[in-house]
Amino acid sequence: MTIGSLFNALMIQWPNGSILEDYTVRVNDVNWQSLAEETVRLLQSLIRFETVSPPGNEIVAANWVANMLHENGVDPTVIELFPGRGNVVARLKGDGTEAPLMLYSHLDVVPVERDKWTMDPFGGEIKNGYVYGRGALDMKGIGAMQLAVFLALARATQVGIQGGGAHGGGAHGGVPLRRDVILAMTADEETGDNQGIGPLSVRHPELIRAEYALSEFGGFSMYIGNKCFYPVQTAEKGTAWMRMIAKGRPGHASVPHDDNAVVHLARAVDKLGRAKLPLHMTATAQQFIYGIADGLGGATGAAMRALAASSRTEFALDAVVRDPGLTAELKAITHNTCSPTGLQAGMKTNVIPSDATAILDCRTVPGCSTQDLIAELTAVLGDDARFVEFVVDSESLPCEFDFDTPLFELIKTKLKQHDPQGIPVPTMMTGATDAKHLVKLGTKCYGFSPMRFVPGEKAIEMVHGHDERVGIDSLAWGSRVLYETVAEFCGV
Repeated sequence: MTIGSLFNALMIQWPNGSILEDYTVRVNDVNWQSLAEETVRLLQSLIRFETVSPPGNEIVAANWVANMLHENGVDPTVIELFPGRGNVVARLKGDGTEAPLMLYSHLDVVPVERDKWTMDPFGGEIKNGYVYGRGALDMKGIGAMQLAVFLALARATQVGIQGGGAHGGGAHGGVPLRRDVILAMTADEETGDNQGIGPLSVRHPELIRAEYALSEFGGFSMYIGNKCFYPVQTAEKGTAWMRMIAKGRPGHASVPHDDNAVVHLARAVDKLGRAKLPLHMTATAQQFIYGIADGLGGATGAAMRALAASSRTEFALDAVVRDPGLTAELKAITHNTCSPTGLQAGMKTNVIPSDATAILDCRTVPGCSTQDLIAELTAVLGDDARFVEFVVDSESLPCEFDFDTPLFELIKTKLKQHDPQGIPVPTMMTGATDAKHLVKLGTKCYGFSPMRFVPGEKAIEMVHGHDERVGIDSLAWGSRVLYETVAEFCGV
């Protein structure tokens, strides 16, 4: 069965109720079914490259992407900053009246437990309207949408530009761009070893410097009650991976004493596990809550709005929001967090060790530093703080971007056009993305990779999970919304 016949068999629907096969209205000579089919084919090919990080070996996927670009009249740049860690960058040149927009994604994926999958995790197989494979959601599916959109723009504008080059422009009658459109598909986002867009932004900033950039995660449908929201990421928390080391007096375990490092650590971990850290209400978090409150309306909406506007240090969500998952998310984006994820102590059963260590995954909200977080944790520990020290192993700064911009307004407009009942809202990601590197270049980064899921479809829960998959109809919807957004913003 071809992808086209599969689309027909699925009777995929657009918001206006027409079947995708019949929805052939062209904008700049773009056929939406062809765009969707190309997105699926590109995703299948990308999944089949086993770019598991570590070691990544993204160079094979980067070279394949470069070949696809060459075949479509675009001359990309492939950069291998570290052995096997491939990055590919390409540019469609605008007339320079406005600053560039970048689409960026990462080519690496997390490992798999093959015996837990019902499908080949690197097969790119299609079953029941879904493309299966590691990275289908995080984030080769998004990368495939971006690549398909970039290729469609190249055809629409009839521009073939070398990667980061400075010439070209509508010689064949295509519509010229006002902005450069940059495509960057890079290495090493999943491990944090910083062998991808981080060093690329330092060594070759001229290739990827842009006013705006679009990437993961945002524009995914999220259902609360009977309302559909589209959170668009405008902020992300910082990361602080730390060790909390407790010190004590070593000795023979047959003679207990009160200066036991394991006991000190256990008491400290228990306190951190039960801690209620101070509220930090950022502009993004507040507007996210306001947006949900206004969408839900009624007594629940009014109560949520009141809480978001409150200056109280304890954000009493449990009494208002009845969804435990949403409650946890709202607490996470309004507080610094600390999750103990590992314990290390002792070398022999009959020896009281001199130290014991807890591994901590901590996240900081925009406006807070790692030292601010440590101060909050120290306050929680009280007298027990004298027995421990915090050692920071790695950290990334939180970032927050202005959402009162022409691009964000256009994103909201496009989402509403394609789902009139949907409610776009800015949101904060509790994890981290490559935006933390681009903010240093002055780029405004939005998590916008639009996909529309059916109610009850727990798509985000499949990220990094077994049988990771994405719906073909989600890719079809998203590729069109993304294309229209980029084309209109960049002047096609």
